[in-house]
Amino acid sequence: MTRQCGSTARTVPRWCIRLVLSTAMAALLCGLAVASAGGQEAGGTYRAPRTPDGKPDLNGIWQVLNTAAWDVQDHAARHGVPAGQGVVDGNDIPYQDWAAEQKKKHSETAATADPLAECFLPGVPRANYLPFPFQIAQTPKAIAVMYEWSRTTRLIYLDGSKHPEGLEFWMGDSRASWDGDTLVVDVTNFNGRTWFDRAGNFHSNALHIVERYTRTGPDQIWYEVTLTDPKVFTRPWKMSMPLYRRAEKNVKILEYECLDFLQEQRYSTGR
Repeated sequence: MTRQCGSTARTVPRWCIRLVLSTAMAALLCGLAVASAGGQEAGGTYRAPRTPDGKPDLNGIWQVLNTAAWDVQDHAARHGVPAGQGVVDGNDIPYQDWAAEQKKKHSETAATADPLAECFLPGVPRANYLPFPFQIAQTPKAIAVMYEWSRTTRLIYLDGSKHPEGLEFWMGDSRASWDGDTLVVDVTNFNGRTWFDRAGNFHSNALHIVERYTRTGPDQIWYEVTLTDPKVFTRPWKMSMPLYRRAEKNVKILEYECLDFLQEQRYSTGR
């Protein structure tokens, strides 16, 4: 005989509560699946909206929802740092022996040694996973990325031009092409003075990265980056994470003028 959740009983049996909750959860998951499938082609592959030149539209304001800014690897919570799951594939950064020791020294002095403590530019890929939004503005020949941190701006060239020789930049030099629906960005010419996170993970001026941006949903970009630096690492390694569209009404990039805050702090403390 099938049991039913009656309305005449003075108390509701536990099995009835569990049944109602499980049914509600199943309905919720079903609804989410239907909603997420709304932007997909037959076969389950999402097809992003297109720009006038027919490329996937990456325009918008995006932000991560992870703790990579504090540490790109798995880490426990500590004062001022939320616990987090890493974004490094395999959770292993293949440092050379000397570089592993240097990373330990960085982590011990990160409060003052981190380049962001002096308001320098964050570099790539770190700028993409700081806890600040950034805006992508896309054209056929170039893509501009505007970060809230200290008005940092990055240009990604799509015109087939080559990296300049003999020049170094905090944010590197970015040249891109399309691989199907994925934007592939080749970044070199780093000055070697930025870190990957507040935990002290670092690189040299030989860093070469390849980023991949793929629209995987109406409000999501899947971001992958492969990092190579023969001066610091024993092999290439990879990080990956989703970027989420900020959807608030009238959302916009605001201002975080790090240098102004640093100068105010130094003035107030007499340093």
